Amino acid sequence: MGKNTMMKRSVRLHVERTGNKAFLSLIPLLMGNIRLIFTKEYLKGMSDEVAKYKVGAPARVGVVAPIDVVIRPGSTGLDPAHTSFFQVLNIPTKINKGAVEIVVPVQLVKKGDKVGSSEAALLAKLGKKPFSYGLVVLSVYDNGSVFSPKVLDLTDDDLAEKFSAGVSMKASLSLAISYPTLAAALHMFINACNNVLTVAVVAEYSFPQAQQVKEYLKDPSKFAVVVAPVAAADSGAAPAEAAKEEESVESCDEGYYDLGLFDSAY
Repeated sequence: MGKNTMMKRSVRLHVERTGNKAFLSLIPLLMGNIRLIFTKEYLKGMSDEVAKYKVGAPARVGVVAPIDVVIRPGSTGLDPAHTSFFQVLNIPTKINKGAVEIVVPVQLVKKGDKVGSSEAALLAKLGKKPFSYGLVVLSVYDNGSVFSPKVLDLTDDDLAEKFSAGVSMKASLSLAISYPTLAAALHMFINACNNVLTVAVVAEYSFPQAQQVKEYLKDPSKFAVVVAPVAAADSGAAPAEAAKEEESVESCDEGYYDLGLFDSAY
């Protein structure tokens, strides 16, 4: 904390002494009412801790209101001699138990407007400090890089989701341009295996991995027979309607797999 000129000089002297030029990225940020906070703690926790410390401030004449200033109904504690003061500001009041009482809520100052002398005087009489001031995180610095404070709101789930989306995009791009990468390696191996099986079936060339595929294409019913007893053992005696439905599904599968490798089922 200090004058911007002195902070910039301190940064430059540190760079000259240590040779670490990463700190030079701080210099363009040292403009206006800026403070630097160095920490080794978790940044999100530090940001929350800094936001806790705010100081109430009175409304001064000419200050731009950062929020709407609204006076709630109720007793002001002021004696009836101040009634004319409220009338100048068009604030409806009444006298109750020897004190001025505001009848309805009144928006005294709108957000973005400058505070006038009458509004400032009234708030001072009421003892109100409508504004508050504190430190606001503008930038986050880490190892020579400067980030927006929005990065502090990211959770581990957000990072995992973004990483997963990036890996998916990289794999898609690699497959589209046929460029091998680690993200697309598994998909490329699967596609290559499918291509080899396709060539083996069309060219009538056999090897152990393709033999089962060929047997399935020749007679799919063999594989259906192997599955049927397992289903029967799990569920017991199936109803007649379910048996008919299973037979119809098997017949559809047989018609589908009797097609040629490059024929359409529809």
